[in-house]
Amino acid sequence: MDRETSLVTTVHRWLLDRVGALWALLTARPLSLYAASVLRIGYGLLYLIFLIREFPYRDEIWGPGSPWTPALASQLFDQTGWNSILLISESRAYFELCYVMALVTATLFTLGWRTRVMSVLFAVVVISFHARAIFMTDGGDNLVLLMVLYLVLTACGRRWSLDARRDRLRKARAAQAPQPVKSLYAQQLEEARVTLTTVVHNCGMFVIAAQVCFLYGSAGLYKVQGATWGGGTALHYALNLELFQPWPELSQLVNEFPMVIAMVGYLTVLVQVAFPFVLFGRLKYPVLTVLLGMHMGIAVLMGLPLFSGAMIIADAVFLPDRFYTFLPLLWRRAAQHIGMRPERRQTAGSGSVPAQARPEVPASDHPRAVRGG
Repeated sequence: MDRETSLVTTVHRWLLDRVGALWALLTARPLSLYAASVLRIGYGLLYLIFLIREFPYRDEIWGPGSPWTPALASQLFDQTGWNSILLISESRAYFELCYVMALVTATLFTLGWRTRVMSVLFAVVVISFHARAIFMTDGGDNLVLLMVLYLVLTACGRRWSLDARRDRLRKARAAQAPQPVKSLYAQQLEEARVTLTTVVHNCGMFVIAAQVCFLYGSAGLYKVQGATWGGGTALHYALNLELFQPWPELSQLVNEFPMVIAMVGYLTVLVQVAFPFVLFGRLKYPVLTVLLGMHMGIAVLMGLPLFSGAMIIADAVFLPDRFYTFLPLLWRRAAQHIGMRPERRQTAGSGSVPAQARPEVPASDHPRAVRGG
């Protein structure tokens, strides 16, 4: 009886410790702030390039002159529940104004100006353009749509943004001025706001990572069921689809190596199925490298740059912050190696970026960030 009681007590204590560690991880500090910023810059810039690229054809795709007329779009909205600000008016001047505002919104979101507000506006832009001509794109905007909705929840403007620069300058000025004494209520309210923002951000990053895992896992399992993927001929048929041959000569050249095509097909299935299971070890780095090559091949050989770009950017969520903080050091070393001597910034600790943790909690007391976001 004593042994059973001791076992129950041990299990109970272990569960409490696990729950406490998970709660501390969720609330102590926002995780993967650099990865969130990479997602913001990546998707904002990708959609901006997409809008600029389609600028000559904007009327045929989304405007009043589109074959998918506003009346047809409204009928579809009645069935799907979608909506679009582009259908508020059928005036051409209104459409041109919406297009210019979409370009401005994507630019400001990429730069990280008033990111909280711009993330919501950017999500409205992506939803509106996606819903207006849902059958006109290659499907890559589906992932962009999901990601921009998730990014609304994250603190994606804390790094590499105009907001971060403004926050640095404000803190530098505040450090030289006397600090006002806050009431106990104001301090508690501020702590509650910081905790809520941290929890929402961490949950948003977790949802993004889970979405990418689901995409790869389901795609790999779906391929396993296909006879062409099992036979190693799936990529051969894909290379011979006229609809996905931006450079037919290049597709035919690659198609002349059937053994290589079969091996790449098997490797693709293996990597996609294994992806969710390798995220917490170093094996994820070669897997991400293989996926990078796969998406670049899809973009070049099949002419799907929007889809490939969206997937490559999504993979960035699994790279830890120490990877992104190492990039400037790598750049300085490369610049010194080729003879360039960039100006060295004065960085007092991590003074070049806002602190992730709350001021009253020492950074050493925080749990380490979960690898892979």
